Amino acid sequence: MNNSTPTANGNDNKKFKGDRPPCSPSRVLHLRKIPSDVTEAEVISLGLPFGKVTNLLMLKGKSQAFLEMASEEAAVTMVNYYTPVTPHLRSQPVFIQYSNHRELKTDNLPNQARAQAALQAVSAVQSGNLALPGAPPNEGTVLPGQSPVLRIIIENLFYPVTLEVLHQIFSKFGAVLKIITFTKNNQFQALLQYADPVNAHYAKMALDGQNIYNACCTLRIDFSKLTSLNVKYNNDKSRDFTRLDLPTGDGQPSLEPPMAAAFGAPGIISSPYAGAAGFAPAIGFHQATGLSVPAVPGALGPLTITSSAVTGRMAVPGAGGMPGNSVLLVTNLNPDLITPHGLFILFGVYGDVHRVKIMFNKKENALVQMADASQAQLAMNHLSGQRLYGKVLRATLSKHQAVQLPREGQEDQGLTKDFSNSPLHRFKKPGSKNFQNIFPPSATLHLSNIPPSVTVDDLKNLFTEAGCSVKAFKFFQKDRKMALIQLGSVEEAIQALIELHNHDLGENHHLRVSFSKSTI
Repeated sequence: MNNSTPTANGNDNKKFKGDRPPCSPSRVLHLRKIPSDVTEAEVISLGLPFGKVTNLLMLKGKSQAFLEMASEEAAVTMVNYYTPVTPHLRSQPVFIQYSNHRELKTDNLPNQARAQAALQAVSAVQSGNLALPGAPPNEGTVLPGQSPVLRIIIENLFYPVTLEVLHQIFSKFGAVLKIITFTKNNQFQALLQYADPVNAHYAKMALDGQNIYNACCTLRIDFSKLTSLNVKYNNDKSRDFTRLDLPTGDGQPSLEPPMAAAFGAPGIISSPYAGAAGFAPAIGFHQATGLSVPAVPGALGPLTITSSAVTGRMAVPGAGGMPGNSVLLVTNLNPDLITPHGLFILFGVYGDVHRVKIMFNKKENALVQMADASQAQLAMNHLSGQRLYGKVLRATLSKHQAVQLPREGQEDQGLTKDFSNSPLHRFKKPGSKNFQNIFPPSATLHLSNIPPSVTVDDLKNLFTEAGCSVKAFKFFQKDRKMALIQLGSVEEAIQALIELHNHDLGENHHLRVSFSKSTI
């Protein structure tokens, strides 16, 4: 061992300077702001999805740690992955950067026994020496040469399944590096790449045959023949989570020859995603109700990656909620501006709202009753974490099974409303094409039912008067009844949708507003 390489040891007391220049890549990573009660296994779990973790030094007194990966390449992938989505430990944000050290020398340090024990437990699991309880004898070990890429087919596609929903579900088994979605033989399919075949193996065992939503959207999962995916564009059809610099790409992305062979006919149609740099808005997706993800057995217990490590925030999977519940608890609302009608219109984008109750004593909380559990799930996935009237809205499943209407003469101040017979429901007709046009909130709105006499300026003025800044506008070439309007932010678009959906444009035409997946 050449002594000239800088190494980290326990009496390394160089003060950390927040503004020092970023170091060149190293397989040793420096973690800051780790919670004092965190375990070795939890710190290791941050590196696990990217490759083998070879050493760990915890400096609990300084809330810091050093994590050594087996290769510099694994460390680079990990830093690229966690730069846009801050990882969390015990719901505290943790900061990761390359260390000045090229390796960790910890042989002679006190308190390293626990770190070594945790590392040994992990490597036993990773090398497949750990047979999984309840698995057939040959399933406990990961087969040599098994691909880290899964091919996923979704059957009974009653509700649209977005790339974000797949990312959320599969992230529970490790960091998802890349996803490509496409339609082939009239089936919605995806290819999804983990950093390590071990993650793919566990995800397949746990998820194959499960439903994403109640009684529909069934996952069928096999290993792909591809060992790596080549993603050229970050949009709502394909995403490389380790590279935020990719373009959104308009039109047909050209498939690499081996990719085309794997798919048969090319089936990827790209449409740009409205998020920043083609990246999805960081919505705290909740675990879909229909899906019970079993904890990964045995020693892997503490090492399953929490969804917060991946989506950058913790989703509470339906706290206290019953599976199959159609009532949402919506919290952190702006009590001065929110109305039952406003919640009815907003949640109505993702399903038919039957009743809304704003809490009499705590007006920043409300209950929203949807037509069924899958619509509640859809609304929760898309709206939780969005900003409305300056506050970040949170939605979880409620423990209530229904919203009670006030009794005669009971003081309510109009805070509870029954909308079950409203003419404004979007999904009354089974198989309505509105089911295919459900998209996450975006700054671009799709307008329809525009009468011929209404001009571009009329519509721009309507949105400006509602307090929005209009960035772009265009009528559809083939059908002037429809248009796209791009506003200053997603929050503005959400408020405009609440205010202007069903706005009377005259000539017996009421404006229809929904979120668009396109940009102008």
